[in-house]
Amino acid sequence: MAGALPFDLSTGQGLFLAAALFFAAAIRGYSGFGFSAIFIVLAALVTNPLPLIPVVFTCEIAMTAFQARGIWPHVDWRRAVALLGGAAVATVPAVALMARLDPLQARLAVSGLILALSLLLISGWQLQRPIGRLGHGAVGLLSGTANAAGVGGLPAAAFLSAQVMPPVVFRATMIVFLTGIDLMALPTMSAHGLVTTETGVAVLLAFPILGAGVWLGGRGFATADPAGFRRKVVILLGLLALLNILKTAL
Repeated sequence: MAGALPFDLSTGQGLFLAAALFFAAAIRGYSGFGFSAIFIVLAALVTNPLPLIPVVFTCEIAMTAFQARGIWPHVDWRRAVALLGGAAVATVPAVALMARLDPLQARLAVSGLILALSLLLISGWQLQRPIGRLGHGAVGLLSGTANAAGVGGLPAAAFLSAQVMPPVVFRATMIVFLTGIDLMALPTMSAHGLVTTETGVAVLLAFPILGAGVWLGGRGFATADPAGFRRKVVILLGLLALLNILKTAL
């Protein structure tokens, strides 16, 4: 019944979002990125995703707590700090802009951005020379802007994937970066009325699903090829984003 769940979600919507959350958490546990984008693009199929973005960010932070012990030795702090520095510049104005969009505009903006970034990742673009702090900071600026739509990890993932980096370092650095940009965005979203009591209720409902998904994905990471899996995740993201655009436009 509508109203029994946060954000006036029906039982059917709630069950769909719970399944999407588990799926997205398993991908995060495996590949180190994709959680927010996967969940938000799936959520946009059944509801306005904008109120769910603060829930997703809080979930991202919780998942880092689950994973912290295993990733800490592998983080490339030089890259992570430079990316976060750029993101800090963009976070406040980007969130302010996104908060002004109506539900239809929000769904189109989120889906369009995910589709564009997915195509960049699928292209297999590779950097031909090492990139310094200034380049990482510029990508962080783009990621901070995209994070207003809940998909700030995708520009960073595209950029780091284009460099020579062991999968375990990519995964650990992405997890730290995602946590940092989410910690930046949440206070700004709260100031624009996007964080409410319903946000807290939704996060509490999500915790057990998150734990199960991250655990399952983390077990798979040790025995499989993360690079090949990331490509499959990105292809899925692009297809879902395109579906959302068509669904919203028609």
